[in-house]
Amino acid sequence: MARRAGTVGLPLPGIEVRVTDPASGGLLPQGDIGMIEVRGPNVFAGYWRNPEKTAAEFRPDGFFVTGDLGSFDAQGYLTISGRGKDLVISGGFNVYPKEIELEIDRLAEVVESAVIGVPHADMGEGVTAVVVLKAGHAQFDERSMIAALQKRLAKFKVPKRIITVPELPRNAMGKVQKSLLRQTYAELYMSQRLPV
Repeated sequence: MARRAGTVGLPLPGIEVRVTDPASGGLLPQGDIGMIEVRGPNVFAGYWRNPEKTAAEFRPDGFFVTGDLGSFDAQGYLTISGRGKDLVISGGFNVYPKEIELEIDRLAEVVESAVIGVPHADMGEGVTAVVVLKAGHAQFDERSMIAALQKRLAKFKVPKRIITVPELPRNAMGKVQKSLLRQTYAELYMSQRLPV
């Protein structure tokens, strides 16, 4: 099996992987992003003494719902797009934070970013970026950064707001705590109505 940059590769022999619609559980066609589900002898059978959680995270046919979003390409290589819980639904569109983070991180003044969805009166969720700037970029211009992203992203993917922080919150494993960011900025759009 040849490696392909940006993908996690092909499913191993004896392991079944499929991509399904997060809402309906129906199988999605190649190229569509959806929930990654796996089945095989290496997948655990369920949660110890927790039948409710097992029932919630396993399909009746034995596939485990991983919580990761991804898609298959034409050659059968799987690409992971992010976590299902991080999916932003803005104005009826599915927005995958990883795609936006990659574009933000390409900007000269940015060290790293995290994209989240927070409640928005008009859009359901407002796409919001939290960024760490490189040293020497204290004069942050939110409008200029948004304008730069408008050239690279579809309108519904462009963050409504970009917030700067000294560092992103992380757990003990070093993973960015997006749930904490969502809590911190939950009220961001509640007092204002922004253009869609």
